[in-house]
Amino acid sequence: MWDRTENQIKLVFIRHGATNANKEHRYLGKTDENLSVEGIKELQQAKCAGRYPDLDYLFSSPMKRCLETAGILYPAKKPEIISEWEEMDFGIFEGKNYIDLQDDERYQAWIDRKGTLPFPEGESREAFIQRCERGFNRMLIQLSEWISAFTGERQKQMITVGMIVHGGTIMSLLSSFYGGEYFDYQVANGRGYVCKLEYRKEKIRLTALEKQ
Repeated sequence: MWDRTENQIKLVFIRHGATNANKEHRYLGKTDENLSVEGIKELQQAKCAGRYPDLDYLFSSPMKRCLETAGILYPAKKPEIISEWEEMDFGIFEGKNYIDLQDDERYQAWIDRKGTLPFPEGESREAFIQRCERGFNRMLIQLSEWISAFTGERQKQMITVGMIVHGGTIMSLLSSFYGGEYFDYQVANGRGYVCKLEYRKEKIRLTALEKQ
């Protein structure tokens, strides 16, 4: 891994644009749903308003809603795919919202435990966070290979890295590497966070977090 004391790394976390399921407040995990017409329009308007910074490198979840978001916001960049950043498997809750689940005892038990129980027939939060962390480490390895290819002044510049992912992915990575609770980092579609990456003595740390 490269010595990040020589390189300043800015990370830009962007949640994908809205889908129909998002607007209906449905659990959207493994279903590979496209952006909605409204979601596309919202992203285009936010881009025109200058919300999204220029990037040196771009990474993305492999799911359609993230890749479509990448194509709208950064059409000149081909994102590097991180398969581990697929959204959580919500099991039997997939595609359903509160109204659909309000009489389900398993859903009430999940609510009572503040979302810490594994999703029935789905994924646990712990397994999901570990999966996202593996993807993050794989991203860092890829970055180190790219950055090592540059020498001289290029290495000393601020490098901006974009990550177009899911709300759950953002919550997992920020709670792991910045601190705080998982649900502290909920963010609307098309929004996200900007922070700096530090890597010293084999330890990853995110600092200077700002919500965008």
